[in-house]
Amino acid sequence: MAVPTQERSESGRVRIFDTTLRDGEQSPGISLNRQEKVEIAHQLGRLGVDIIEAGFPIASPGDFESVQAIAREVQGPVICGLARTGVGDIDAAWNAVKDSERPRIHTFISTSDIHIEHQLRTTREDVKGQARAAVAHARSLCDDVEFSPMDATRSELEFTAEVIAIALEEGAGTINVPDTVGYSMPDEYAEMFRELTRLVPGLEQVTTSVHCHDDLGVAVANSFAGLQAGCRQVECAVNGLGERAGNASLEEIVMLLRVREAAHGLWTDVNTEEIARTSRLVSRLTGYQVQPNKAVVGRNAFAHESGIHQDGVLKERTTYEIMDATTIGLQQNSIVLGKHSGRHALRKALEELGFEVDGAALNTAFKRFKDVADKKKTVTALDLEAIVSDEMRQSTSAFELVSFAIDAGSERSPFAQASVRLPSGETGEGSFTGDGPVEAFFSALNAATGHEGRLKEYHVSAVTAGRDALAEVTVLVELDGALAQGQGVSPDTMEASGRAYLRALTSARADSPVAEAEHHAQEASKTPAP
Repeated sequence: MAVPTQERSESGRVRIFDTTLRDGEQSPGISLNRQEKVEIAHQLGRLGVDIIEAGFPIASPGDFESVQAIAREVQGPVICGLARTGVGDIDAAWNAVKDSERPRIHTFISTSDIHIEHQLRTTREDVKGQARAAVAHARSLCDDVEFSPMDATRSELEFTAEVIAIALEEGAGTINVPDTVGYSMPDEYAEMFRELTRLVPGLEQVTTSVHCHDDLGVAVANSFAGLQAGCRQVECAVNGLGERAGNASLEEIVMLLRVREAAHGLWTDVNTEEIARTSRLVSRLTGYQVQPNKAVVGRNAFAHESGIHQDGVLKERTTYEIMDATTIGLQQNSIVLGKHSGRHALRKALEELGFEVDGAALNTAFKRFKDVADKKKTVTALDLEAIVSDEMRQSTSAFELVSFAIDAGSERSPFAQASVRLPSGETGEGSFTGDGPVEAFFSALNAATGHEGRLKEYHVSAVTAGRDALAEVTVLVELDGALAQGQGVSPDTMEASGRAYLRALTSARADSPVAEAEHHAQEASKTPAP
């Protein structure tokens, strides 16, 4: 049972620093466009996170534009841009976030000898100099500066303390001490913060932050240990996305703080009723499915198979459930609309779900809704979320599925034909015979687009229960050495498959080494000779 709000101590308030759009997007195969990032950022605002790390602006023009758009459009949270210690990085981060009502620059440099020697190829003295210059420059631009000694848990503690002291001298207001490679254990991590507080005068006067990776499966445990040691900011990602095994899961740390608040006295301003919706949106737009047994947001999180458990829950929910599903927004199967609903009803339903659509966007959504409603008896909130997310991806896909036909056959290999609208506006046609209908279809799409994508993974799930449920297909495709995810939604599983495959091709095409080389060649041709 949570402590009543009026009894909460301000000293127990934990700030949620969401890095889904920065560290989370670095997960292999994820390639979000600006529109998708802005939509996720708006939802994070509705969720009530304190800080959104919107990206790494120096990484690419696209990343810069996405961070800038989020800074200009998303109100409420601090909008943060990540930067290495170089002046160019810091300037790019500032220019991207400066239009936010609450901008932050987050700069970092490694303090572990293994990174200093093998990655940075420099010395400890140079690291101290870079940290000083970076924080000073960032502070000259922005009042809110965060500093991180990367790979801190594998660094000599005394040296890390020296670097942190320098950052404080130059005006850093938040010190994040990350477990970058997921190496630490909870007791070690907590003790590190206690020792740093002893070694660094003034550290207890600023916000200290945890950032833990899940390589050994203890990211949430380490984060909580840091909070118990006095940290009051936790860096995390929706669905635990992030480099390698991912970051501490936002939904898990938030619900740990909420459910056990009476025991530890820590709390957040997160609106937990938005957790499930945020998880679903991030899953759909990234193509990373949530595992069924994932804590808090997995589809089995509130399911009971054992007869003993079922009997107990039917008699009294709290016998086997420590959380109420409604507290994370799992009222997911409520019927929203029927096939005869009009535009006004659709717009109102979408507004209740947090989507603001009007004009041409509403017309597009309404057409898609009617297409789905004609094949389903009822359209639920989950269906609408899936439809809107699917249309959002369609608007940025280079290829559009015009038509397709598949002859599964019985005595010969399946045969598929596909018609695809190409980036040029022309229509590409393809046909292929394969070992199965999916292989034949995707091969036909390769022929129609002129790209030889290779299917690496293929997953099908239902958005809701029932025989008329929308199919949600996720694929992982390789093209010219680049991996990309794609997702599609439709009452027809094969249509959803085609949408997903074409979107994956679009992302892989943009990220491939061939495309990058062509881009650099084009840019070089624009540069006048000296």
